[in-house]
Amino acid sequence: MPQRATKIVATLGPASSDPALLEQMIRAGVNIVRLNFSHGKAQDHIDRAEMVRAAARRAGVEVAIMADLQGPKIRVGKFADGKVMLEDGASFVLDAARSEPGDLDGVGLDYKDLPRDVRAGDRLLLNDGLIVLEVERVAGEAVHTVVVIGGELSNNKGINKQGGGLTAPALTGKDMDDIKTAMGLRADYVAVSFPKTATDMELARQLCQVAAPAGHKPGLIAKIERAEAIPELENILRVSDGIMVARGDLAVEVGNAAVPALQKRMIKLALANDKLVITATQMMESMITNPVPTRAEVSDVANAVLDGTDAVMLSAETAAGKYPLQTIQEMAKICEAAEAADSYEIESDFTGKTFDRIDHTIAMGALFTASHLGAKAIVALTDSGSTALWMSRHKVALPIYAVTSKLSAQRKMALYRNVRPLLMDTSADRDTALQQAEQHLKERGIVQSGDVYAITCGEPMGTPGGTNMLKICRAQ
Repeated sequence: MPQRATKIVATLGPASSDPALLEQMIRAGVNIVRLNFSHGKAQDHIDRAEMVRAAARRAGVEVAIMADLQGPKIRVGKFADGKVMLEDGASFVLDAARSEPGDLDGVGLDYKDLPRDVRAGDRLLLNDGLIVLEVERVAGEAVHTVVVIGGELSNNKGINKQGGGLTAPALTGKDMDDIKTAMGLRADYVAVSFPKTATDMELARQLCQVAAPAGHKPGLIAKIERAEAIPELENILRVSDGIMVARGDLAVEVGNAAVPALQKRMIKLALANDKLVITATQMMESMITNPVPTRAEVSDVANAVLDGTDAVMLSAETAAGKYPLQTIQEMAKICEAAEAADSYEIESDFTGKTFDRIDHTIAMGALFTASHLGAKAIVALTDSGSTALWMSRHKVALPIYAVTSKLSAQRKMALYRNVRPLLMDTSADRDTALQQAEQHLKERGIVQSGDVYAITCGEPMGTPGGTNMLKICRAQ
């Protein structure tokens, strides 16, 4: 079992849809597979999810599946020639009423509410900010602009408003249908695009609960990519299971220079609130076409690891790039090197802290005791994965092995930093369960006779939130 703490999310696409290649990628370090619901039909996602599960079985590991919803399509329409070249200073009209293909004078809109969301002086950023338009006036359904920064504009490119302020709802009709598909294939996580408030996430959770099979509870990840989400961060975190630092659209709305500090703040805030955090967008972008990353990309990934992110994510690099397997291998190496150089100061995490829950206190006690005792591992017998999650919010040099009898919990914990989830049928009798767990660890070479390890569990066994025991053991 790999000793890397930081997890890797890989997006599935045409470049990685060969079953044999996908198995190699999982063996090389993929922990979570992202299905991008912006592309493909429902059956495509169902088929790909089955392929992921089969590849994981062949590789002998469990991976999580994350369904990433498309969100609102805030895009221009199509052009007669597929694209136009906009010149600086030229006039260009974004027309919600236009049905014919676009040309040099203007183009239609997928997002029909744009004329009501903008006014003179607003800046619109198209194609990830490569093209900048300034609004001169709004006349009915037509937004008249002047080109500030020109360039090639092609079909269906995205539109952002500098500083935010577009009213499009986070969840569209398509997203609601896609949630049903995601729950049908038992996605472990659902990523919600463009949430602005906690209400957006609460609605998504309700939709998941209605559509989910009995007993299935997916984790909900809020993609932070709108300017409006920044002041609402703590509220959004409170009702989500985690956040994604979605640096692409976020950078377009708040400016590139603001993103690194925001990323650090978001990672810190997520960890402090016992939530998960994924760092995403352009992490290894050059490897779409090159077999090695740039030095800047290496530093970018390493810095996210050093800040404590649960996972680093690959998008086009694995979905459409030329080197999907090599990208995973390179990213895994960067994560391992950064972790090896990291410093661990467990005491600072506990100074002045109080805990009001028994299970939380036991989890923290296990971390503190095992770290000072020089234990070989920390083991959590967990039903839901909560104990392992709390432990994983703190940096420790010890691996955390989460032993669960639930396959859904094992898959969900694939995203938790420094947690190695193991599936085991635990006995209802505590002493028998502890013996089974030790045997399980010895069979996998995690501990050997004489090794000391810390183990947490609850009495009675199998009660969610019932962790109330910490035991220091020496392997027989």
